[in-house]
Amino acid sequence: MKTGFKFSNLCGTVYTAGNLIFTPDGNSILSPVGNRVSLFDLVNNKSLTLPVEMRKDIKLMALSPNATLLVTIDKDGRALLINLPRRVLIAHFNFKAPVKAIEFSPDGKWIAASHEKYVEIWKAPGFNREFAPFVLHKTIGGHYDDILNISWSPDSKYFLTSSSDMTARLYRMDAPKDYVPQTLAGHRNSVLGAWFSDDMKSIYTISKDGALFNWQYQTKAALLGDSDEEDEMDVDSEEKRMDQKRWRVAGKHFLNQNGVKVKSCAFFAPSNLLVVGLSNGVFGLYEVPSFINIHTLSISQHNIDTVAINRTGEWLAFGSSTMGQLLVWEWQSESYVLKQQGHYYNMTSLSYSGDGQTLATGGEDGKVKVWNTTSGFCFVTFSDHKSNVMAVEFAKQGKVLFSASLDGTVRAFDLVRYRNFRTFTSPNPVQFSSLVVDPSGEVVCAGTTDTFEIYVWSVQTGKLLDILAGHTGPISSLTFSPVGMILVSGSWDYTARSWDIFGRSKQVETFQHQNEVLAVAFRPDGREIAASTLDGQIAFWDVENGKQVGSIEGRKDISGGRKVNDRTAADNAASGKCFNSLCYTADGSSILGGGNSKYICIYDIDTKVLVKKFQISNNLSLDGTQEQLNSKYMTEFGSKELMDVEDSSDVEDRLDHTLPGTQSGDLSVRRTRPEARSMAVRFSPTGRSWAAATTDGLLIYSLDDTILFDPFDLEIDITPETVMEALEEKEYLRSLCMAFRLNEKSILHKVFEAIPPGSIDIVARTISEKYLDKLLQFIGVHMEHSPHIEFHLMWVVSVMTAHGRYLKEHRGEFQSVFRTLHKSINRVRDDISNLCDTNTYTLKYLLNQQNITARNNSINH
Repeated sequence: MKTGFKFSNLCGTVYTAGNLIFTPDGNSILSPVGNRVSLFDLVNNKSLTLPVEMRKDIKLMALSPNATLLVTIDKDGRALLINLPRRVLIAHFNFKAPVKAIEFSPDGKWIAASHEKYVEIWKAPGFNREFAPFVLHKTIGGHYDDILNISWSPDSKYFLTSSSDMTARLYRMDAPKDYVPQTLAGHRNSVLGAWFSDDMKSIYTISKDGALFNWQYQTKAALLGDSDEEDEMDVDSEEKRMDQKRWRVAGKHFLNQNGVKVKSCAFFAPSNLLVVGLSNGVFGLYEVPSFINIHTLSISQHNIDTVAINRTGEWLAFGSSTMGQLLVWEWQSESYVLKQQGHYYNMTSLSYSGDGQTLATGGEDGKVKVWNTTSGFCFVTFSDHKSNVMAVEFAKQGKVLFSASLDGTVRAFDLVRYRNFRTFTSPNPVQFSSLVVDPSGEVVCAGTTDTFEIYVWSVQTGKLLDILAGHTGPISSLTFSPVGMILVSGSWDYTARSWDIFGRSKQVETFQHQNEVLAVAFRPDGREIAASTLDGQIAFWDVENGKQVGSIEGRKDISGGRKVNDRTAADNAASGKCFNSLCYTADGSSILGGGNSKYICIYDIDTKVLVKKFQISNNLSLDGTQEQLNSKYMTEFGSKELMDVEDSSDVEDRLDHTLPGTQSGDLSVRRTRPEARSMAVRFSPTGRSWAAATTDGLLIYSLDDTILFDPFDLEIDITPETVMEALEEKEYLRSLCMAFRLNEKSILHKVFEAIPPGSIDIVARTISEKYLDKLLQFIGVHMEHSPHIEFHLMWVVSVMTAHGRYLKEHRGEFQSVFRTLHKSINRVRDDISNLCDTNTYTLKYLLNQQNITARNNSINH
């Protein structure tokens, strides 16, 4: 079995904290997800996560104007320099202080970063070999408190800073030694943003209390209307009055919302648009300098932590760290371009569909989410459960999804109409902790935590068929035999039991263990089961003979990571380390296990040897990722890392607005850091990838199989002449592939139109899968303008017939192509339908005219 699995994507979490950045083309958005960065392609409906991790959660990002260099900074001030197109880490850097603002200059030569109350100007890294990627140019002071925002002028000669000291300051890059920066004072709260207008004749500042100031570079006389006198002054008089010419307030505007503070803001200079995100979850779009409200929308009930505007000013992006929500809103059409949200709390379970293209997750927030593994997006969310969802399972070739919850219900969801079509309940209120569906999808079973029973229902009728009793502890896991009708259950009563639920004898086989059984899994051939126990062991049992055939001691393998409150080292803290989830690989030769640890292990079953160990996170913001703790953070009162050092100096940030009785758990317990662990692991039925529901989100690891070999790639001299020569020699497949590689529309159009209809089928069957995307995209676009309707339809039918299975397996990658084809075929159908209707009406008219003429002739005669 291949074990070269590499990190592929991160789903389930779309935004945690920090700022959002649109790429310069405006089609993609960068979002910080824990200590990683996710890139969402809003046009092609895809997402990917960069294979680069930081030490701690990302708090700030900056992108160069040409979208080649990405700087990410964590909350300690440590930074990474990343080549975004290549997705490669270039360098590490430490600013040695928390950074709250960083910005590239529009010409890409400078980087301005805040260093508490100072501004540091760095030379932007180049593409030449350098000793140090960051070179400090100069440090500028002037503020009395932390700098919150930095913005550059369009010509990169000036930049504005806004600070918590309630002022904004204007600096020059080529300032002389005696230069004094202009101070823009007058706000009564922290200034969150300051920007230049597009013509650099105005400056706009906004503070936390919702006050917007418009500043003009004028004299007192100009503000009073006496500007003609100043225009006629000579040079001497101008120098005399130079002390009176400065940036002055030309207008003040206020939001006037009681108890609501501005949390984020962004300015789009070409259209003079200002976007303001408020603490009550409402955002407003305003036109400056008139401050006219263009649009207002409530998107949540929590703070809007960040706002971004794309290059054209059409799309607005919002991020809420409390909800873990990412929204992209098109304000002109008032529609969502992207609306994604992960689970509010931890994920508890996951399941793969039969084709491996879809993943379902259940969470502690009572929601069931379904994800596309190719695009990385959640396309449906079910919120029917009222408590934790403990298990999810697919059935009926991925068309039906089952979920079990602690609210005492098992629900079946239709993934075609997206509705909850059946709910299974028990005669007495119970809490369901495990779930399994038989291979035919006709029977669903769920185990309980309080009555220690297994309930069996019929999916067709929804009736309770049987109640299996015998366990004396909570049911932790259930699994069905892939080939037979045997059900195996694991329980905290130190046993795993096999049940013949369809047989008349109701035969029960008991597999005794030395500790609580936490997970059970069937081998794909149905002859062996694996059971993990609380002492970190995995036991293998022969189902037919009821004998144990082997075991794996995995406690030392999965143990690792020391928590902040641990009194012992990581090597001696192996107690409690065990596998909470097990899954066989697709071929049954290995087994995958994960639990309350930062590691996920793969074992070879024949040799009982650890094959590979994956570390799910290197994020030091999580508990349990370090092997050794730093003694300098330990005090007599505990660890400094547990202290809340976030910026919550404002009164409204410290107030608790929740209603009494709405929180669960012990309210006296101190808030602790989340722990790095995996709640569930599952292998894809295709055997090419596996997924883990972790604290960071839904991690997907896959084999690198994206490279397709094409023999035409070996050609060196591909020119328009060689393409036309191949076409004249009637080598249609070769000429078409060469035209795709040349990528010139005129040449491609000639080659495509020159292929005779009789050769379409053989060319479609023999064309490489590498060119299917380009071919179908070309057909979809070309069909709208070409009169050869049947010719294009023959191409579509031939390609779909020859490569239908491949297209179905990779349908997530071809979604945009399918949409283009569907749109083109519908347009052609509508045109033909309209033409037929017009011809029909024309013929009827002519026939009626003929009848009228004949009738008139008969009357005249």
